[in-house]
Amino acid sequence: MAAAPLRIALLAAGAGAVLVLTDLLGTPGAVTGAALIALGALLSAPARRDSRQGLGDWWPLLAAGALLAIAGVPLGLWLETPGGLLAGVGATLAVAGVALGLP
Repeated sequence: MAAAPLRIALLAAGAGAVLVLTDLLGTPGAVTGAALIALGALLSAPARRDSRQGLGDWWPLLAAGALLAIAGVPLGLWLETPGGLLAGVGATLAVAGVALGLP
């Protein structure tokens, strides 16, 4: 995968993580952020095997973060504390994956 599309996908995931972590836009912002994290993980999947892209094994961090954020945001509507913790941990994992994966 070329560096520019990978960079765009990872920056989208990073922006989504910021939306989830800051919660500035409320529930719509958190849902949009979780969707951006998932979209970034899906679009960057072809680059996960390319050893020239990023540092180490970054994609599993991003994928786990996407799964936790997608699970945590809706759970936060029903159970605020566990949902917020899941979403926060997921967004933090996504930020770590983005930081390690940027070319």
